Order: sequence, then C-alpha cells, then structure tokens
Amino acid sequence: MSRAAERLRLTIGHLDRPPAVVAPAQTSTLYTRQLRYTLDNDLLTPEERLLYEQNGFFVVRNLVADEDVDLFRKEFERICQQKVIVPGLIVMRDVAVAKSEFVPDQKAVTKLQDFQEDPELFRYCALAQILKYVECFTGPNIMAMHTMLINKPPDAGKKTSRHPMHQDLHYFPFRPADQIVCAWTALERVDRRNGCLVVLPGTHTGALEEHDYPKWEGGVNRMYHGVRDYDPEYPRVHLEMEKGDTVFFHPLLIHGSGMNQTQGFRKAISCHYASSDCYYIDVKGTTQENIENEVKELTSKKYPECTDITFQDTWAFRGRLVRGDRRAL
Repeated sequence: MSRAAERLRLTIGHLDRPPAVVAPAQTSTLYTRQLRYTLDNDLLTPEERLLYEQNGFFVVRNLVADEDVDLFRKEFERICQQKVIVPGLIVMRDVAVAKSEFVPDQKAVTKLQDFQEDPELFRYCALAQILKYVECFTGPNIMAMHTMLINKPPDAGKKTSRHPMHQDLHYFPFRPADQIVCAWTALERVDRRNGCLVVLPGTHTGALEEHDYPKWEGGVNRMYHGVRDYDPEYPRVHLEMEKGDTVFFHPLLIHGSGMNQTQGFRKAISCHYASSDCYYIDVKGTTQENIENEVKELTSKKYPECTDITFQDTWAFRGRLVRGDRRAL
C-alpha cells in the first residue's frame, strides 16, 4: 500500500469513528518524534496532533452551537436583503446563476468575503471554542486575517458551483505557513451531493504550487484560482460534516469542492488565522504574482483614489486581532 493510500485509510478511520482513547504506548511513541505543525498544548490529544502532522487537517464534531449557527445564517439573510450595509464587504455572485435565494431580482450571492466589520458574523472569529484550537497552531497572539461565508448555489448546469483544487497560501503574502490555520464550520449538513470540501491528505508537506484559472467550459468564478498540475489520481477525502462541525486545516493543504447537485444552498463560515508574529513578504517574481496583480486591479477599481495600495496593505487593512498582542502583522 502506498504512503498516500495508507494515510487515506487512517484519515477515513478518523472521520468515521468517535474520538479514540490513545493508549500509553502510542503516546510515548508519538512524543519520541518532533512535531512540526502543532505547538505543545493541553488540548489536542497525541492522536489528533499526529493526524494533523500526517494529513494537514482534522475535524472537531459539534464545535459550534446550533444557536450561533442560526444567528450567522440570519445575519447572512439580512445582508442579502440589504437590511444591513457592511463596510469593506465583498459580495460575490456565481457567473451562471440568475436568481438569488433571498433577492429575486439579483444574481445569487455565493460568498461574503471580508466581513470583519459586521459584528454578528465576526463574532464567529472570536468564539472561545474556536480560538482554543487555533492557539495550538498559532500560539497566543492571534490575528483573524481572512473571513468568508460561503453560500454554494445549486449548480445551473455549467458546473460553476465547483471550486477548483487550490492551496490557500497562494492568496497570502505572509509567512510562515505553519503559523497559519483555517477554521471552516458547516452551517448545515454538507455532503457529496451539495458539494462538501474535498482534501488531498498530506499535501501540506509539499511546496506552494503554481495557480491560475482552470480552463473550464462553463467558466469559473472570479478569484477561483486552482493548482495548475495536481495529480487527479491522488487519494482524496470528502469531508462530510454536520451542522456545527469544524475542520481545521493547513494553508498548503490542497483542497476544493464539487458541484452542488441539490436544489438548496450549501452554507459554511470560515476564518483564516495567523500568528501576529507572522511577517509580510514580497511576492513579485514568484508564483503568487498573478494573484497580487489581480487583487491590486480590483482594489484600484473599488478605491480609485488610493493608487498606492500594496498587496500587503490589503491584508493589513482587514486583519483583526482576536487574542493576545498585535506584533508584526
């Protein structure tokens, strides 16, 4: 059995069974090796730390309460109905969907991005039960850097509800990658029919790959870059989750999502966190230069009076301290 296939077997076992009791022998074996991707902490079990080390992600079941999930969904509806205006919010719409779930005469809202100025949605980023896990990756000084509420629409027949396989680090001009983590929470049941997350376990141990728009016949949504040459035969895991379940994953983990083949909209909320000790880098001349140019083009259109905004400025502007002290970021 290949290493990737063995990792897949272990991962599926982790997702399909209740939390396991780790035997002392496993614990002692685990701590004879140095773990790179998590910090020493009193929260994660040795098994969870090893799973993240090997796979680049793990799922915590029922982490966010139903009451919070319902409030986030209601706030999303209010924004779609234009009952609340959020400064800096980016509202994204599917290229192939003509009707909105809440606003009949507008195209469907498929994603809210950068909701850091909305107190109700941003409350997700500061939930104590989320941050206690985040601290295991970032340490005590935590910045919320990137916020999204995803509303994957029913596919209109063009397969545009897919999200290409990608690495989140492609979008980030800050490092080190190992001090960045995403928390992604299902706001309802997500499965293969409505387009759950798909991950390639273990790809977080590789390099940042070259990304660009995939050449899909039905078109692709703006800013949906994908890895140019990933192995389609690489073993993958479909993360089927229940309402309130949360997956934490590394920014180099290759992941995406399939079509929504149902008649409903599939919702999730997420935040990328980074240690405030992270630092900005210059991406000119690297594989990230294409996303830098695209972001700067969009920024100049939205804020034409600000001609000197850098790629790094756009991230410093939206980053928010949620715990500890703000240092480099």
